[in-house]
Amino acid sequence: MRYPFLATLSLFAAASLLSGAELESKPAASYFEFKVLKAPQPAGLQLKKGDRLAIIGDSITEQKMYSRVMETYLTVCVPELEVTARQYGWGGETASGFLNRMTNDCIRFKPTIATTCYGMNDHGYRPYEAAIGDRYRKFSTAIVQGFKANGVRVIQGSPGCVGTKNQPGWDAAGVKAKNLNLAELRNIGIGIAQTEQVGFADVFWPMLKAGFDGRQKYATNYNIAGGDGVHPGWAGSFTMAYAFLKSFGLDGDIGTITVDLHAGKTTASKGHEVISARVGEVQVKSSRYPFCATGDVTKDNNIRSAMTLIPFNEELNRLTLIAKGGTAKSYKVTWGVASKSYTAEQLAKGVNLADEFQVNPFSDAFAKVDAAVIAKQQYETKQIKQLFRSPEAKTDMAGVVAKTEAERAPLAAAIKAAFVPVTHTIQIRPE
Repeated sequence: MRYPFLATLSLFAAASLLSGAELESKPAASYFEFKVLKAPQPAGLQLKKGDRLAIIGDSITEQKMYSRVMETYLTVCVPELEVTARQYGWGGETASGFLNRMTNDCIRFKPTIATTCYGMNDHGYRPYEAAIGDRYRKFSTAIVQGFKANGVRVIQGSPGCVGTKNQPGWDAAGVKAKNLNLAELRNIGIGIAQTEQVGFADVFWPMLKAGFDGRQKYATNYNIAGGDGVHPGWAGSFTMAYAFLKSFGLDGDIGTITVDLHAGKTTASKGHEVISARVGEVQVKSSRYPFCATGDVTKDNNIRSAMTLIPFNEELNRLTLIAKGGTAKSYKVTWGVASKSYTAEQLAKGVNLADEFQVNPFSDAFAKVDAAVIAKQQYETKQIKQLFRSPEAKTDMAGVVAKTEAERAPLAAAIKAAFVPVTHTIQIRPE
């Protein structure tokens, strides 16, 4: 397959583009010596019903953390879209590396939309040079054009950021130089997305800001990029997933349950069915889940921590309870095993149950789906990296594909089987 490339931009041209373009607003802290272009926003929902999503990247993708969050979210939070996914992470890979295996490993499965996340290895773990940007632009553009030629829609993802570690060149100054390099690749990615008219996911900027805020809020050794400064734990990986999910143009409305406290009547939005309702209590059967996570918010290897640093629950995870007509000053809301108190005014405005209740009636069911997702994604790594590179594959690739797809099928089916409606009760009692 031949891939046309964009002409290489000179440093002067790139600088001129940056100086005349709108930049992201940045915190006042001197740490943010970054000039990053304003990231383009999706114009409406970018997903289509029945999409087959390819999640592509290097070892950060192969960790199967942000990819796992994405697939679980798409499965339980927007099930009506019926999106399926595969992850294609490959440790140590650059954009050119994926280009070489793109047809064999990915196109054969006929994806309809793909997310890419390269730049970490492409940036060479050193200060920016024009040659680094040229290579990244050339091969990233070729990936986008290759997908487009096969009818695949693309989200061009930026690289994330790096963090400090106890190794020469990875002190504060060395890390800033590397992050300035990664910021350049992010800006190049925006240019590719605009030129090729594809989507863009800004991973770098939210991740960099969340890491800084985590150090200010929790601990000076809070490292959004993980213990080795490159491979993020759950806080960083969840921030990455947030960036990609936002790029899909999802509205984040999991559902709304509206209660009339005086009449004991309840209505619910699509995906939620009121089973029974009386004064002070409602029972609902839900076929859409909120995204569930628990844990110590002060730790950088924790999803719940990331939720305090990025607006995930506000923008992508709203299961809203609205209770109107209350005459008491405050009410105790019990959902599952947990209870919280709210004023009548707060309930009338609406509270986000997904944000307020870490442990909730969806937690167990959510965990079962999530476990099925990671089991499938683990097999996908084996399928691509081992079985597709086996001696048998060299002589009978079609046979290996058929055999491995038969092995993967029950793992994909297990995800669907695990996703079942949840019946739950909400009590709202005056205090």
